Amino acid sequence: MKKGITFKPKDIIKRNQLEQQVHHAQKLETIGTLASSVAHDFNNALTAIMGYGQLLQMKMEADNPYRHNIEQILVSAERAANLTQSLLAFSRKQVSNSKPVNLNELIKRIEKFLSRVITENIELKATVTAADLTVMADSSQIEQLLINLCTNARDAMPAGGCLNIETDIIIDAEFLKAHGYGKGGNYALISVTDNGMGMDEETKKNIFTPFFTTKKDGKGTGLGLSTVYRIIKQHNGYINVYSELGKGTTFKIYLPLTTSKIEEGKPAELIDPKDGTETILLAEDDIDVRELTRVVLEEFGYTVIAAVNGEDAINKFKDNKDKIHILLLDIVMPKKSGKEVYKEIKKIEPAARVLFISGYPSNVIHEKEILDEGLDFISKPVPPQELLKKLREVLAKGINNG
Repeated sequence: MKKGITFKPKDIIKRNQLEQQVHHAQKLETIGTLASSVAHDFNNALTAIMGYGQLLQMKMEADNPYRHNIEQILVSAERAANLTQSLLAFSRKQVSNSKPVNLNELIKRIEKFLSRVITENIELKATVTAADLTVMADSSQIEQLLINLCTNARDAMPAGGCLNIETDIIIDAEFLKAHGYGKGGNYALISVTDNGMGMDEETKKNIFTPFFTTKKDGKGTGLGLSTVYRIIKQHNGYINVYSELGKGTTFKIYLPLTTSKIEEGKPAELIDPKDGTETILLAEDDIDVRELTRVVLEEFGYTVIAAVNGEDAINKFKDNKDKIHILLLDIVMPKKSGKEVYKEIKKIEPAARVLFISGYPSNVIHEKEILDEGLDFISKPVPPQELLKKLREVLAKGINNG
């Protein structure tokens, strides 16, 4: 008879911890799957809302009394889009596209947007250091991080207050001496400080825990700060929080500085979007997005041949191949996917230029081999101006590459 296994108390604790970790990992995977599934349809809806809203805004006079209503609709749509991105970042369904980024310039660029995230009774002040704060980062994720922190600060100041964003440079020895941990090197420091209600010790221990929230039901998902933590770790950085009840809160974010140079994009010799003269084959199965995209493109001078699915796109290309300058293809469509459409058209016209668009995040597209790396791609929801800009870039690249 085999001798039974006796578990020591330490073994039982370790086993329980492992079980909790497995359960936590399964929970994250479930959220990731849900987020990816919802993203496609949700982003299609947001594309239509934001697109028509921006078209209406562009045609309104500055003193139109209804302009404020349109702006509020667009702000709400942006928040909805940010929530989707938070879910994707939190569940690691959003891949980091890191390159050298100047943090000071990034903060200046989104300061106006951040002021819209907070309420009118909160004063936002951004003070950036004169030092060069270049880090390897995904700009969109750092922007998301700042949005989440500002939203958290806003909720901590229901009666109004001050929100300060500051940057500084931390030299190697200073960081290690102050914190006693971390890898050697110089760091960029971003401080986000509010003078709100502050937190007690128990709250501070749990703020980065997924789903933890002090807000009432329906007022928060508990994903904001856990998303912040995930993004910082993905960028090999650190975050500290300093807070006392009634004395406000300060988040300090440390990101490793880099000596890599920011690539200075050569000014693209692009024609004004209003002067678009090309013919575009648009393949999009969502009727609202297809109609919006057609309206936007025709508004800016393009001729549009619209297709409702993959097979329709191939047939319309065959009928109009001498007129079409670029393909604008939704990736996931009935009958034939955007990738299959492009392969078929390449057999007919090897030099065909293409811009893919989808409500699925880019990494899901590549992970599932829905689209090959290196092909031009833009994610929904995409504002009209961004779509027009991207189209000009692809058209110019095709011309430059011959």
